[in-house]
Amino acid sequence: MPDVPTAPKARKFRGQVFIDWDRCKGCGFCVDFCPPKVLAFSTDYNSHGYHPPFLANEEGCTGCDLCGLYCPDFAIFGVRVPVGGEEPELASAKP
Repeated sequence: MPDVPTAPKARKFRGQVFIDWDRCKGCGFCVDFCPPKVLAFSTDYNSHGYHPPFLANEEGCTGCDLCGLYCPDFAIFGVRVPVGGEEPELASAKP
């Protein structure tokens, strides 16, 4: 049976990363453990003399928040943002 090319799935979410530069001590856990490898160290220094990470490939980020889970200083976290400006679906409480 021949392989039929499939269209790539449309992403429902995109990732966004928030970094507190002054809290970061440049340990590199977030860069090392990022599954899509979208984080890299900045060439700039923060107020403590460390090189904090930055989002090098914005399109590749999934918003999985593993960067935030591995950060010992709570200086970074990732979130998923709906694509297309839609509001995220919230579970409605039933009376």
